[in-house]
Amino acid sequence: MKVRRFEPADAIFGRSPGQDADIFAANLADQRHGGRITVGYGRYGSDQVLKTDILVDDVMVVLEGKLSVEADGETLTAGPGEIIYMPKGSAVIIRSHAEGALTAYVTYPHWSEAE
Repeated sequence: MKVRRFEPADAIFGRSPGQDADIFAANLADQRHGGRITVGYGRYGSDQVLKTDILVDDVMVVLEGKLSVEADGETLTAGPGEIIYMPKGSAVIIRSHAEGALTAYVTYPHWSEAE
């Protein structure tokens, strides 16, 4: 894989398997491109909730809006420029706020292979 630059306009969003909320992901670099990590964007509509078990190490960078992640009885809220790390094995509840959110993410290994 060569050096690449991505921006949100490059993303082709699709729903993650098994969920029907207004939450979408767009992988831009992953195993299909020869990478060892997955890099992409996430888009959350207003007031959405995603309950999931994290199957890979996952880093989310909030670019727009605000998200809250609940895990182990604690809630962390992040806005633009802030990062949330979710280690493999975490049971989380991700909530978007009224304005929704746009995130960038990096996972190791590839999240689509772990599902």
